[in-house]
Amino acid sequence: MSFHHFFIFSLTFSLYFLSPVAGTTSFTAIGITYSPATTATHSRPPSPERISALAISLGMNSVRLDQPNPATIRAFLYSNTTLLLNIPNSLVPSMAANRSNAFQWLYTMVVPFFPRVRISTISVGNDILENSPENSSFLLPAMENVHLALRDLGIRKIDVSTTFSFINVITSFFPPSAAQFREPALGNVISPLLQFLSDTNSSFLINIYPYNVYRMRSEIPIGYALFQEHAFGFRDDLTTGVRYRNLFDVMVDAVICAMAVSGHENIPLVVTETGWPSSSGDAGELDANPIYAELYMKGLVRHLRSGFGTPLRKEGVAETYIYEMFDKEEKLGTPKQNRTWGILYPNMTKKYNIDFSGSIRTVRHFWVSLIVASIGLSLL
Repeated sequence: MSFHHFFIFSLTFSLYFLSPVAGTTSFTAIGITYSPATTATHSRPPSPERISALAISLGMNSVRLDQPNPATIRAFLYSNTTLLLNIPNSLVPSMAANRSNAFQWLYTMVVPFFPRVRISTISVGNDILENSPENSSFLLPAMENVHLALRDLGIRKIDVSTTFSFINVITSFFPPSAAQFREPALGNVISPLLQFLSDTNSSFLINIYPYNVYRMRSEIPIGYALFQEHAFGFRDDLTTGVRYRNLFDVMVDAVICAMAVSGHENIPLVVTETGWPSSSGDAGELDANPIYAELYMKGLVRHLRSGFGTPLRKEGVAETYIYEMFDKEEKLGTPKQNRTWGILYPNMTKKYNIDFSGSIRTVRHFWVSLIVASIGLSLL
């Protein structure tokens, strides 16, 4: 057994015994990503107040604003909804160069509203290694300047991080114990960033799309990607002895193992984007359909609400954001969208019959009751 495999094998047991004991609850907040609706995407863009009301009516605990603006942030005043704000990739170099630029952004997006708006996290850029690789060297200095600017303002309850994409930073997804961060991103960007997250008690943010991995690997059964459990629907990680029954857990634990190999196994994990497309402009993407999309969403919510986490992290991910709130309109004369990910139609009506709210205690109580009942019957 290699040192890498021995390390991950040992980690499996340490993570298990450090996990919450039986009877405790492990709640994963479920949120939604909102991309601004404009006249280019909607004939009648919804007001910020309607966006806030929609998030609450859907039972979402959190909203991720990938292009925040003051009007939308203001719409969440005095609500119980937490916000994750994204700083555009284009602003990263200027924030890295001068902390005053970080102050300027914070004075516009945070200071007028916090804490009356529950802002939990600021992501400095989104998938910058893929979308703006020329700015990757500015990422950590920008994060440090935003963090220090928040401290100078007396704000200590907002995490500062950045968002990565699974397929761009993880070497392989199975077995999870073999996963590592890709080079040169690991040495140049991710290693010092992990140290920053550890020092500031912040979370690692990552976009996880089982749909994309499923399309890349034809041997993956569709049910495995859609949380459809059955007797033989599993894959075992022979190094750790862990059994995986869905692709989402495989991908999450691959990230956890990659962080562990880098010396940071205890950093909280937030899934900033996940979902399944209900349609695609590519006629070959037959699996992008509303039936599979609804199965994925229902399976995801059921799994997150179960309270059982993942095999390597019993508390699971801290938050998961579904991508995205609603589809764009398909206007006459415009090319058909490649993929549609919204859980609402462009007119803001529901696409699926899914309850995104619910009590984690109720779900866990159901399973505990079922186990106790089964033990009782076996003793009769």
